Amino acid sequence: MSRTLRGARALHGDDVAVATPAFATVAPDAPSIPGYLEQVYSWAYVTPRAVETFEREWLVNAILFGNYARLRDAALDELGRRVRGLTLQVACVYGNLTARLLGRLAHDARLEVIDILPIQIANLRAKLPADGRVTLRQADASALPQPDASVDQALLFFLLHEQPEAVRRATLAEAMRVVRPGGRIVVVDYHRPWRGHPMRGLMRMVFHRLEPYAIDLWHHPIDAFMPRDVPPAAMIRETYFGGLYQKVVITR
Repeated sequence: MSRTLRGARALHGDDVAVATPAFATVAPDAPSIPGYLEQVYSWAYVTPRAVETFEREWLVNAILFGNYARLRDAALDELGRRVRGLTLQVACVYGNLTARLLGRLAHDARLEVIDILPIQIANLRAKLPADGRVTLRQADASALPQPDASVDQALLFFLLHEQPEAVRRATLAEAMRVVRPGGRIVVVDYHRPWRGHPMRGLMRMVFHRLEPYAIDLWHHPIDAFMPRDVPPAAMIRETYFGGLYQKVVITR
């Protein structure tokens, strides 16, 4: 996407904030990259070749069996047609989800995106138009740098299935910690498909070969990984594509 003001206005209309610098990039002491990420997911996220291969929207859509736009919009609609306050996106994603989220931001709203991989932060920066409302930050999802109750809503889009159970639990606990009471955590991820689903066998094979932690989300609901000491005020689940995908909206 263009980094010019014209490109920004094409995305946002007249309601666009321009600031210097174009992005607020926070660079604290860099967290170490977890061993499981390099060992299990180097093919998908860690290397330049991975980014070059998977940063293709048609490919992302194919991986999700044509459901990318539907799942993206379902997540964004939970944040609002006009997104206000401070939104935290936990982990970069391939495709245009973050650009679409940016397009919904109110003029005085803010968006923070964190990822533990510098290459993913750089890739996202290259995709977004210049906008001073956006902060990109290298950080660990399981040890967020944000203060307690400082975020209005958080988005976790196809992140939890890529994490070992201990990291997944810590990530959800951290999301609950940083989101203010009454705020929302929107999770979109895999779910156990209905019996007889035509993709069930294929996805089981994919998980076995490429995504060994994902099968956990077939065996347990998201709330099984939530912290017990901070119960949510509400939790609503909706499934898609024969149950293969789920959206969970957690009210803090």
